[in-house]
Amino acid sequence: MNIRIGNGYDIHRLVPGRKLILGGICIEYELGLLGHSDADVVLHALSDAIFGALALPNIGVYFPNTDPQNKDLDSGEILSFAKNKLWEQNFAISNLDITIIAETPKLSPFLDKMKASIAEILSISTSQIGIKATTNEGLGDIGKKKAIAALVSVLLVAI
Repeated sequence: MNIRIGNGYDIHRLVPGRKLILGGICIEYELGLLGHSDADVVLHALSDAIFGALALPNIGVYFPNTDPQNKDLDSGEILSFAKNKLWEQNFAISNLDITIIAETPKLSPFLDKMKASIAEILSISTSQIGIKATTNEGLGDIGKKKAIAALVSVLLVAI
């Protein structure tokens, strides 16, 4: 059995004047994540986890922040690109494990919507996605409510 494991990580600063997009959904909040694209740390970390499992370059190679075409890009497009790379190499997702690290806002009410959004983009079942939110216990920029991060592990199986 040919299996692959990938890990992804992303972090972005919270700033006023931006929408907060996490896991492909918009969350009503007074701050949003700063980035060249929509700065969805969940979908960025997930895309990088897939790229890593496939032994491909990271997200910045495919979607550089110096390219004006990527300005405010919907990160769902990045994840769709990663899904196509997955299929090109004849792999499928066995499961995902996603951790979002944020002091605020409280994310538990949104986790099922994120799971549904990710499942739709990747054409998989929500039962293949584990997603949870935690805090940084007041430590670092995340703990000071200046940033949000995401960690993702993915298990791929050959098809």
